[in-house]
Amino acid sequence: MIKVVKTIRTISLYIFLIPLLAVNLCLLISTNSYLFDDTIFRVDQIGISGFTIPYIDGSLSISRASRTYPQYLIFKPAMVLTSVLLCIYWVKNNSLVNSFKNSFSKNNSFMIFGIFSAFFLVVHSLLLGVETDVRVFKFLRRVVLLSFIIFEIIAQALLVLNFFKLKEKIRDFYNLPILKVKIFLVSILITVAILSIPLLIKTGNVHFKHSLEWNYFIGVILFYLLTRLFWKKV
Repeated sequence: MIKVVKTIRTISLYIFLIPLLAVNLCLLISTNSYLFDDTIFRVDQIGISGFTIPYIDGSLSISRASRTYPQYLIFKPAMVLTSVLLCIYWVKNNSLVNSFKNSFSKNNSFMIFGIFSAFFLVVHSLLLGVETDVRVFKFLRRVVLLSFIIFEIIAQALLVLNFFKLKEKIRDFYNLPILKVKIFLVSILITVAILSIPLLIKTGNVHFKHSLEWNYFIGVILFYLLTRLFWKKV
């Protein structure tokens, strides 16, 4: 059990840091494209942006900041690596939860949702930047991204629920205040997702949508930083 907890603490930190650094590095490249002029890494025109803080003003989407050359050289490998780490994360948590339940053969539903979310993240990263006029393909990309978000949030919610039910059995291994923060974070993510649906399906509100995208991204990966803090050093 101790070995599994150590692995989860380590992996969760990487799951937080890798996408955080990758996405924001792509943003820096977009807003400082002139640094790459006259080099082999000259930034594609679509991926160029003036100074912006998209978390606040929503002037740039994550997609635009990361789907063109050379940003995708950072974004795609980072997302694939994150997806692999996510699969390991959910499998290890499944093993950990079962160890407290004394049911090693049971596969918890959060693991299934978590692995599917990782799969959709890989597919989304591979499809990002593929230009086509086929409406079905564009619709498919949106469905894949939405599926990643839905499966990820469900997985997070179910995992937190499992730990809440086991809080007495694991009280010597975890930090209760962090569990409460994780519950609050997941609740916020679910609430924001539901309340945003009417605005997202309407045309317009582009800057709001982009700002929501960046901040929601932070919220989703913040879950894994909290996981790092959730378990005590063992």
